[in-house]
Amino acid sequence: MRRRRTSSRKPAKARQATKAKRGAASEPARNRRVSALTEDTEVARLAHELAEAREQQTATSEILEVISRSAFDLKVVFETVAESSVRLCGANRAFIYRFDGELLRLAAAFNAPQKLQEWLEQKPIRAGRQGAAARAALERRTIHIPDVLADPEYSWGVKDVEAIRTVLAVPILKGDELLGVMIIYHLEEVRPFTNNQIDLVETFADQAAIAIENTRLLNELRESLQQQTATSDVLKVISRSAFDLQVVLDALVESAARLCEAEMAAIMRPQGATFSFAANYGFSQQMVELLAAKPVPTGRGTLAARVLNEARTVHIPDALADPEYTSVEMQRVGRYRSCLGVPLLREGTPIGVIILVRTTVRPFTDKQIELVTTFADQAVIAIENARLFEAEQARTRELAEALEQQTATSEVLQVISSSPGEPVSAEPGLATCYCTMETHFVWLWCTAHRRHGTTWHDVNRCSACVRTAPLAV
Repeated sequence: MRRRRTSSRKPAKARQATKAKRGAASEPARNRRVSALTEDTEVARLAHELAEAREQQTATSEILEVISRSAFDLKVVFETVAESSVRLCGANRAFIYRFDGELLRLAAAFNAPQKLQEWLEQKPIRAGRQGAAARAALERRTIHIPDVLADPEYSWGVKDVEAIRTVLAVPILKGDELLGVMIIYHLEEVRPFTNNQIDLVETFADQAAIAIENTRLLNELRESLQQQTATSDVLKVISRSAFDLQVVLDALVESAARLCEAEMAAIMRPQGATFSFAANYGFSQQMVELLAAKPVPTGRGTLAARVLNEARTVHIPDALADPEYTSVEMQRVGRYRSCLGVPLLREGTPIGVIILVRTTVRPFTDKQIELVTTFADQAVIAIENARLFEAEQARTRELAEALEQQTATSEVLQVISSSPGEPVSAEPGLATCYCTMETHFVWLWCTAHRRHGTTWHDVNRCSACVRTAPLAV
C-alpha cells in the first residue's frame, strides 16, 4: 500500500488559485520586458536614422561647399556627388551623364575601372527604354530597377560588361529641361535601394542641377564680359587704325578665334577668279596657297561658297559628316571638323566671309555665332571706311594735280604776257608743275611762230639752236 505523502501541498483548488495569481502577476512583467526590448529597438532605429540623417546632411553640406568653391569646375562637383552617393547608399558604382540635346554623354564616374569608363565614353546613350538612364531621360522621372535580369526591356550593353543587378537612375532637371542623368547600381546581388536612399540621390541630382545652372550663368556672364571687352578692343583698334585695314582685320580674326575657342580663323574675299585671305589666324601657308590656286567655287561644296551664294550664316557641325561638303583636299590639309562661316554684307550683298574652324567635332554655340556676326559687321565697317578713305584720297590727289596744272598754266601765260616776242626760260618748279614727265619742254607762243623753251633740269644747258629754230605749227 502506498503511502500518501504528507507534504504541505495545498489542495488542487488552492493550487489553481495560486497558479492563477502567479500568472496574473507575471504578465505585466513580460509586457514590461517586451516594452523595454521594443523601446531599445526603437531607440536603436531612431539612433541609426539620426546618424544617417546627420551623415546625409554632412554630405549635402560638403557638396554645397564644393559647388561654392568650384563654380567653374563641374567635374569636381560631379565627382563629389558620385562619391557621396556610393558611400551613403552602399552602391558599387556611380556615374553622371550630361545631356547635349540629343545624347547622354559620360561626365563623371566614381569607383569605376578605367576601361569601363573608356567604354562608356564611347557609348553615348539615347533616350529610350533600353536602360535605366535612357528611361530616366525619356520619362523625366526616377527609374528604379530591382533586378535588370528580370526586366524584359533592359538591353543596355553594360550588363554584358559587368554583373549589374540593381540600378537606380535619377534625371537631373531644371524644371522640365533635361540636363543629365545620375546612376548608381549594385553588382552581383539583387539589393533594392531604400526610399531614403532614393530620396538622397534625388537630392544630389537637384544639387547637380544647381551646379550646372550656376556654372552656365557664370560662364554666360564671363563670356559676355569677354565679348564686350573684345568688342571694345576691336573698336579701339578701328579708331586708332582707321586707315590701316590690315591691322583691323587681323585683330578681328584673332579675337574671334580666341573667344570662340577656334584653332583657325580667316577673312576671305573674292579677288578675280579666286579667293584671297584678307586676314589669317592659324591657317597654314599650304592652305593659303591651296585656296589661292582654286577658282571661287559655286554650289554647296565648300563653306565659303555656301555663305557667299546664300548670303547667310552657315554652320557645319562636322565637315566629314556633311554629305554636301566636297572640299576634301582642304579638309585633309587643315584637319578641321566643325566649321562656321558668316557673310560680310554691304547693303545685303556679300563682299567676303569670316570663317572659324575647329579640329574636333564641337559645334559653335548661339552666343559664339552671335559674336562672330558682330565681328563680321565690324569688318564690313572697317572695309567700307578704308574704301571711302582711299576714294577720298584719290579724289584729293586728282584735285591737287588739276589745281597744280591750272596754276602752272596760269603762271606760264603770265610769263608769256609779260615778255612778248622774247624767248622765255621757264623756272624749274614751273615746268615741273606743268607736266608729270621727268623731262619735258615748255612750248611757248611768240609773235611769229612757236619756239621751243627749256627743260626744267637745267636752263643753261638748252641749245641755242633749239631755242631759235622755228617749229611748225
